[in-house]
Amino acid sequence: MSESPVSGASQATREAGGQLTVASAFAGMRRAVPVLFRAGCPDCRGRFELAAGALRLAIGATSRTTFYSFTCPECGSSVRKPAGERIVELLTGGGVRTLRLHSTV
Repeated sequence: MSESPVSGASQATREAGGQLTVASAFAGMRRAVPVLFRAGCPDCRGRFELAAGALRLAIGATSRTTFYSFTCPECGSSVRKPAGERIVELLTGGGVRTLRLHSTV
């Protein structure tokens, strides 16, 4: 009979003298595959994939002030594109750093 995750955690706790260790808590976990986003540059028309770390997301009070940005890896241009609800959802779910803009009104 296979062990349930709860009993496995209990076993790991017992093995560590009553303390759950980092190694036992993460045992069996697999490495996460990095998320890549497809993007394009309006200046050079380049098409490429970017890791989450290459993108920034700014969330404002309106759709006009919500956008994502990146630097084109082909021509070096700063690119800023509008981000609707679905884009915001995909970028935040993929680990893109987010900045919340505050209204001055």
